[in-house]
Amino acid sequence: MSGLPSWPDMTWLNAEAFTAFGQHIIWSDMVGNSMGLVALVLGWRRSILTWPAQLLSGVILVAAYASAHLSGGVGKQLLVIGVALWGWRMWQRGRQQAGDGTIAVRFATWSERRLLLGGTALGTLAVGGLFTAVPDLSWNPWPDAYIFVGTLAAMVAQARGLVEFWFAWLLVDLVGVPLAFNSGLAFSGFVYVVYLGLVVWGLRDWWLRTRAAAPALEGAAA
Repeated sequence: MSGLPSWPDMTWLNAEAFTAFGQHIIWSDMVGNSMGLVALVLGWRRSILTWPAQLLSGVILVAAYASAHLSGGVGKQLLVIGVALWGWRMWQRGRQQAGDGTIAVRFATWSERRLLLGGTALGTLAVGGLFTAVPDLSWNPWPDAYIFVGTLAAMVAQARGLVEFWFAWLLVDLVGVPLAFNSGLAFSGFVYVVYLGLVVWGLRDWWLRTRAAAPALEGAAA
């Protein structure tokens, strides 16, 4: 024996949890995406707990993919975990700067929008090219790359308190819903549908907060 610790046996995460409407629901799909759903709700409420929830979701999915020897899935979730840690730090700093424990939200500047759009486009091309060159990383490279990079873009926008965070999630949902059902991940598809409703409500809430904050900022400046 080498004496090195082995990865814990997490094969149960890829076992079937239950069957509904002819769809086989596996534990990792259900638990990981449920935590992602909780994270989105907490993000809507501007709770800093959104980041540990996203972190936990990523850890669960890393364990599941590692147990199934899916290196591509592990790599993607590790990036998500890294962005979640960065977003957690950003919101902690934002609460300290605000003084009242809340997270200020705003619309992105045109410069920030160009950076988000350009970075997302280039990232999708790069990741899609990688997935195409290494088929073991993804069986459906371009939609998978689009969803992955779009999710990272949404998380970055969320970390900066940008309303565009919600628009990014809407664009991810447009591809995520049909892809999840076609991939046999019924629970992911269901979660994406619920995401869509929450995104609309979250967008409305953050948008109204930017309108309510504008007079206060003008008065402070005066």
